[in-house]
Amino acid sequence: MDRLQDSAWQYVAEVLHAEDLPMVAAHALVDGHDSPALRELAGLSRRGDAAEVRELYVQALDELDVHLPDEETAGRRLLVSLAFGLAQGEPSPKDVADRLSMTVAAHTQEETQFLSIAADYSEWIGPDDLPGREHDLQTAAHTLAASTDLAPASSYQVCGVTD
Repeated sequence: MDRLQDSAWQYVAEVLHAEDLPMVAAHALVDGHDSPALRELAGLSRRGDAAEVRELYVQALDELDVHLPDEETAGRRLLVSLAFGLAQGEPSPKDVADRLSMTVAAHTQEETQFLSIAADYSEWIGPDDLPGREHDLQTAAHTLAASTDLAPASSYQVCGVTD
């Protein structure tokens, strides 16, 4: 899966915002994708009209035959991407918990375990309990990363554009 296809689930999962879409389009052009809407989107400012940017993004995906996933699939991809990132040490456990703001569906036992531990993680955890909770979340992330067929295209890249 390439960056443009990854952007589709990130867009549906609401971790990719309108201001990021022109750069996504620019990266897609560099990666060899091309369409009229993609070129137009790549030329827009980050501060452009959000509705216009979103419309061009969806149009570009359509022109390139890249389909937006349903919310459930996007949520699962978000969950797995966060687990992979945490397993690689890229976001903090608090960042993982904070980024699970949308409704995420878990289908496997490993997804359910990771989601359950992440959902229980809170800034109100006492200092004595924090190391154990972080260890449990790391363990669940590693287990999920090792068991899933939804592996991200590259390293942790939730929340938009990677260079």
